[in-house]
Amino acid sequence: MKNALIIVALLVFAIGCDSGKTAKADIQLASMQCGMCKSTIENGISVVEGVVKVEVDVEKKVGHVTYKAGVVDLAAIEKAISALGYDANNTKADPEAYKDLSDCCKVPGGH
Repeated sequence: MKNALIIVALLVFAIGCDSGKTAKADIQLASMQCGMCKSTIENGISVVEGVVKVEVDVEKKVGHVTYKAGVVDLAAIEKAISALGYDANNTKADPEAYKDLSDCCKVPGGH
């Protein structure tokens, strides 16, 4: 019984350690237009569980994200950006969220 408890404790420890590994990704933000977009994306993504750091470069239209790979994956981060109304790599912006963006945050000529 004691050995079984030790094995379970080691497995729980190993799983917990794995969730702490960080990964980095660059996310193309083609529909981002301005500083307000930058703030919206940084603030919206920083609260996603597992996201450690996010920096958005408006001129290059890219987000640099550091996240805990055992807690969240890149697809979930892209989906969260889409829910804010922006394209994220190949994930298109949620149409309803995009519609609610300020005019300065919308792609000239439509999206």
